Amino acid sequence: MMKVHSGRARTWHFVCELDELLPQSGAAALIEGRQIAIFRLKDQVYALDNFDPNCGANVLARGLIGDQGGEPVVASPVHKHHFSLASGRCLEDPGQSVEVFPARVRDGCIYVQSAAVRRKARRRRLVVVGNGMAGMKTVEQLLELAPGAYEITVFGAESHPNYNRILLSPVLAGDKQVEDIILNPIEWYRDKNVALHLGDCVVAIDRTRRKVRSARGIEASYDRLLLATGSRPRLLPVPGAGLQGVVTFRDLQDVETMLAAVRTCRRAVVIGGGLLGLEAANGLMQQGMDVTVVHLSDILMERQLDREAASLLQTSLERRGLKFRMGARTARILEAPAGARTGETIGAATPTLEGDAANSAKDQEGGAQPSSAHVGGVRFDDGSEIATDLVVMAAGIHPNIDLARSAGLRCDRGVLVNDTLQTFDPCIYAVGECVQHRNNTYGLVAPLFEQAEVCATHLAELGIGRYRGSMVSTRLKINGIDLFSAGDFIGSASSESLVLRDARRGVYKRVVIEDNKLRGALLYGDVKDASWYAELITANRDIGALRDHLLSGRIG
Repeated sequence: MMKVHSGRARTWHFVCELDELLPQSGAAALIEGRQIAIFRLKDQVYALDNFDPNCGANVLARGLIGDQGGEPVVASPVHKHHFSLASGRCLEDPGQSVEVFPARVRDGCIYVQSAAVRRKARRRRLVVVGNGMAGMKTVEQLLELAPGAYEITVFGAESHPNYNRILLSPVLAGDKQVEDIILNPIEWYRDKNVALHLGDCVVAIDRTRRKVRSARGIEASYDRLLLATGSRPRLLPVPGAGLQGVVTFRDLQDVETMLAAVRTCRRAVVIGGGLLGLEAANGLMQQGMDVTVVHLSDILMERQLDREAASLLQTSLERRGLKFRMGARTARILEAPAGARTGETIGAATPTLEGDAANSAKDQEGGAQPSSAHVGGVRFDDGSEIATDLVVMAAGIHPNIDLARSAGLRCDRGVLVNDTLQTFDPCIYAVGECVQHRNNTYGLVAPLFEQAEVCATHLAELGIGRYRGSMVSTRLKINGIDLFSAGDFIGSASSESLVLRDARRGVYKRVVIEDNKLRGALLYGDVKDASWYAELITANRDIGALRDHLLSGRIG
C-alpha cells in the first residue's frame, strides 16, 4: 500500500505516477489515515473507499474492473458485489454503497483529495407488482414510516384502484356499490406521488439489470422490488370448464360478470361449499337466482367448521332458499343445446391474480379452453345431472408464482420468504397470498396485513419486526348468519373440548383447551366475543382463572 503524507483536507495529495498503476487495475493508498482504492481505466482515474461494507474488509483495490451497462465498475474480490467507479453505488444493494473521492491526473501523476465527494442522495426506487390489499397495505405503512424514502411505482393488471376484496360479496348481493369498497382512490396515488399503471401486469423481471417489464412494454428500474401477485382461482380439470357462463369469484370483474348474468339467467350452480362459495351463492340468491351449492365434502366449510356447526349453517341457508348437493363430485360441465339460450353472452372463466390482476394466463390445471357455446348443466360422477345457466367455480386458490418462478426466485407452493418477507434475492420482497412462509400459505386478510407491516419496517430500514406466522380466523359475511372460527377448534387426543348448545337461541360454541391454554374457538349464532377468544389464543396465556365461564364469553 502506498502511503501519502497528510496535508490540508481540501488539498490534492500526490499518490503515484500514472505509469506506476497499470491500466485496468487498482491500488490502495493511505491518505489522512484512511485507505482509498485508486483505479486506472485507460488514462482516467477513480478513487473509492477501499472498505467493502458487504464483507467488512479493505479489499476493493484488488477487485476486477469492468463495465455494466456502460457504467465502469469494480467487482469486490470477496462478496462479488459491483461498485460504480463514478458514484460508489453498489449495483446489487445501494444501501451498501461506498464513498467517492476526487481524483485527477496532472503532469503524469495521480492526485486524490481526502474529503469525500458530497453526493446528492438519490431516492431509492421501489416497484410493486400487484395493486391489491397486501401490496398497498405495505406501501401505506412504508409511507408512514419513511415518507420520501422511495420513488414508488405500482403495476396492477385490474382496471380498478385498490379495493376491499373482502366486500365483494356485499357488492354481488346488491348491498354495496363498487365505489363503496375502494380503499385507495386514484387521487390517493396522485397525492402520495405513487406512479400507478392500471390494467398493465408485469410479465418479466430482469434481476441482473434490476428492471421489470410490463405487458404494455413499460420498463421500470428498481432498487427494491415487492411482489404481491396474490392468488388465482382453481378451475376444476373437467370437460366444459371453458364454456361461456362458467366463471370464478375472485375480483370485481367476476362480480360484474355474475351481475350481468343475473339479467338473463335463472339458475346457478356454485361449485365449492367453502367460505367464498357460500358467499357467492348467497349473493346470487339475493339477486333472485335459483342457486344450488355443490360440495365434494359432506360438511360445509370443513376447514373452518366441525360437523355440528356445519349442520346448523346448512339448515339456516336452506331456510333462506339455497339448495345443496353434498358429497358430489363434478364430472363434466354440460353444453346447452343449440338455440336454447338467447341474450347477452356471459364470459368464460378466466383465473386471475388476487390483488394484481385480471387477464393473466389460464390455469393450466383446469384445462379450460374458451368456447363460444354456453353452459347448460352439470353432470356428477354418479351420472346424475342438474340444469343451470351459470356455473361459479369456488373450489380453492393457488398462490400465483409464475412471474417469480420465471425470474429464478425459489418457489414451492408459494414464493419462499424468510421472517422479514425477503425472498432468496435480497432486493426482492413478497407479501400476500403468493407467499409461502414456514411452509404455510395464507388466503385471509389478517395474515396479509401482518406480513405487510413487517415488510414495510424492513423496506424503511428500521430493522425491527419479524413475521412468525399467523393465527388464522374466519368470519362468514352473510347478513343474519353469525359465524366465527379460529385456531385449532377440532383438538387432539391431548386436548379437551368444552361445548355449549342452545337450540332455542340457535347458538353453538366450542372451545379447545390444551395445557391450560386456549387453542381454538368455534362460535355459531353468538360471535360478540370473537375478538376476545382470538386474543386469548394469540396470547397463549394461562386461562385457568377463566375456565368456569369461558363459554359465557368476556365478563365485565
